Amino acid sequence: MDILLHFLSTTGFAEMTYGNFMMIVIGIVFIALAIIKDYEPLLLLPIGFGAIVGNIPSIAGMPLSVYDEGSVLYYIYFGVSKGIFPPLIFLGIGAMTDFSCMLSNPKLVLLGAAAQMGIFITLIGAMFLGFTPAEAGAIGIIGGADGPTAIFLSSKLAPHLLGAIAIAAYSYMALVPVIQPPIMKLMTSKKERLIRMSAPREVTTREKVLFPVGAFIITALIAPGSLALVGMLFFGNLLKESGVTERLAETARTGMIDSVTILLGFSVGASTQAQTFLTPDSLLIFGLGAASFCVATASGLAFAKFMNLFLKDKINPLVGAAGVSAVPDSARVVQMVARDEDPHNFLLMHAMAPNVAGVLGSAVAAGVLWSVLGL
Repeated sequence: MDILLHFLSTTGFAEMTYGNFMMIVIGIVFIALAIIKDYEPLLLLPIGFGAIVGNIPSIAGMPLSVYDEGSVLYYIYFGVSKGIFPPLIFLGIGAMTDFSCMLSNPKLVLLGAAAQMGIFITLIGAMFLGFTPAEAGAIGIIGGADGPTAIFLSSKLAPHLLGAIAIAAYSYMALVPVIQPPIMKLMTSKKERLIRMSAPREVTTREKVLFPVGAFIITALIAPGSLALVGMLFFGNLLKESGVTERLAETARTGMIDSVTILLGFSVGASTQAQTFLTPDSLLIFGLGAASFCVATASGLAFAKFMNLFLKDKINPLVGAAGVSAVPDSARVVQMVARDEDPHNFLLMHAMAPNVAGVLGSAVAAGVLWSVLGL
């Protein structure tokens, strides 16, 4: 009987708390959203299962969790806590990204820049609520709707908030098709949503090859803190566009990014232990993240409408909503909303321009915030 009682005391049931149970349920909900609703399944499914794993109570003296030095999960999580995985994700994104949509119509880059307003407005709001400037900067980056960038910056500025910030960023990325359409329809008229844009010009191979080199030098000099992210992004794009390293580009955009996504998503999910995750600060972060994402979407839409005051060739304001860096989901949502009004209006390629500009914008914003708030 003593042996049986001792065994029962070492099971997860003995240490299970209400918080652990709640986080396991949340993990199951993430998995359900990934499978049933197809909301960012490549992210939500690993995060959801990781949350279940991370909330099975550990046994005293047995290193099992991401926070127990010496455990297997600790070493996997090392790539998150030290900011290693995000640049590798950016390498794969660069190898998948076609910047020709942005190069063919450079003025649309301004929409990607305008959408970054969500980051800085949320930073001010977070400071007003009592977060330190460094914490506020890490929280604000959620507005960019860029999970890897949010993880990278929070690992530098506020490691203790990394789990909540990462989950919030990826949650809102997955909910792009739910959050953005109501804002888009609220801020635009039917006449504006029916605007058709001119076909983009064809971009030469020389432009595609020169762009990642030149753009990296400029952005890295402006914001040295973004060097790791934009460097890997443009390096991956150069592998793709050079035409001589197709094997490397194929590896970066398939096997490598898939492997890193699995490890990043799973370890981020496993970091959501109820004892460290379910705090008042986490709830505030989720609320601020939602506000940040809404402000970013609205800023892109408003700036597109502002630009139309001076342009003869009008921009469909819906394209401004793609200024957040949830690639390519935001661009797809723009296309979906536009086709609801006019089935023959094709905005996808136009929307990709501010979408990829938003990726650059959020990475540069993260570099600026790290430089200003982290030193």
